[in-house]
Amino acid sequence: MFQQIKLPYDFNALEPHIDALTMETHYTKHHAGYTKNLNEAAAEAGVANKEITELLSSLSNISDEALRKKIRNNGGGFYNHNIYFGSLSPKGGGQPTGTLANEIENNLGGFNKFKEDISKLAANQFGSGWGWLSVAKGGKLVLSSSPNQDNPLIEGKDMLPIFGIDVWEHAYYLKYKNLRADYIKALFNVVDWQAVEKNYQQALNR
Repeated sequence: MFQQIKLPYDFNALEPHIDALTMETHYTKHHAGYTKNLNEAAAEAGVANKEITELLSSLSNISDEALRKKIRNNGGGFYNHNIYFGSLSPKGGGQPTGTLANEIENNLGGFNKFKEDISKLAANQFGSGWGWLSVAKGGKLVLSSSPNQDNPLIEGKDMLPIFGIDVWEHAYYLKYKNLRADYIKALFNVVDWQAVEKNYQQALNR
């Protein structure tokens, strides 16, 4: 059974950058809904035993079109939000260190340019979607964006996401209304770069 990440912080812990009501609604309604729907569809399709990354990378193997679509949407929502919530912390902010910082410097022109570029990708995503920092085979860092609940795995890009910016309106609209760029700027105050570093190391070892 696929399970939501357990939050190591309270819903109000990311204030004032992300408000408590948004966090509670986002996690207990949206993410919980994706998780429930994924488990139901995966069981019906006979793929509930697969790892989520394997499942999202092989959606074409699901012959039933309706189930494939349901797993794509809800599996993406489940996986994307596990990354999102797992990369936030009330002790976050600042900049990454160690290997990840070095690779951002070497691959993406340094932290400030990385921050600017991924923020633009997220802010300019038409409609709902995500901005991504991913690891390609060989360890290269890549920036991209995806619509809806898609991600690089679903899109067949052979890249593993390690950090995502959720730009669905449910992630920010209660506090920031239509000011998506303000939400993205504020989000960097609560990014847990140690968690992103851990995701990076896991991606290197896949």
